Amino acid sequence: MVIKLGGSTLEGLNEAFFRNFKALQAQGIELIITHGGGPAINRELAAAGIASHTVNGLRVTSKEMIGLVQSTLIGKVNPALVHELQAADIAAIGLNGFDNVLLTSDFLDFDTYQYVGEIKQVNVDILNTLTKAGIVPVIACIGATESGQALNINGDTVASEIALAVGADCLLLVTDVAGIRINDEYQTEVTPSLIETWIEEGHIYGGMIPKVQGALNCLHAGIPSVQIVNETLTGTTIQSEELVK
Repeated sequence: MVIKLGGSTLEGLNEAFFRNFKALQAQGIELIITHGGGPAINRELAAAGIASHTVNGLRVTSKEMIGLVQSTLIGKVNPALVHELQAADIAAIGLNGFDNVLLTSDFLDFDTYQYVGEIKQVNVDILNTLTKAGIVPVIACIGATESGQALNINGDTVASEIALAVGADCLLLVTDVAGIRINDEYQTEVTPSLIETWIEEGHIYGGMIPKVQGALNCLHAGIPSVQIVNETLTGTTIQSEELVK
């Protein structure tokens, strides 16, 4: 199982998250964490006086920005998360795309996004070695080209690519809400067609739209089940129509 922690949720993990995480481990489920770091990156960019903007939901990453994004994710956000896990008695190790050629990447579209990458290959051997040993890989969303250039990669993209590469049966997208809420009721299980209907009818709106679209993209890519959950790891399960039938 792959668990993707959004940048905003990283700064609010509570005891319930670690308790439920350990409960999954106790069931024999091998876990991999991927994480972003948007809020931390925004703070560092602001401190450096660097303006940033997004195109199609991706942060355009200039040459002066990529070093700062890399140092923030790998040097600050990742070790802080690993420390939290270890303090909760969870064996964990921090990784990024450079480590043992974990995420071989290339430029997504330099003219549009500059130093933003897409993953070409995931080194699943190192991930399998760690998970089999009971160690949780904690992966920062930095890829590396074959020539050693760091690239900024969208957090949901990293999570889905890793989930597909290791054959995960489920991807958890940890957000600041307990799943999809329709008419003031949180939904436990839904299908893509239901989601599309709710978007058309205006029941799903605002910040939830990119979350569910990211989940649908993961399903379309071949991951059987995607869950949008809060830090207690409870929320909405989205399954492909075929599995529901």
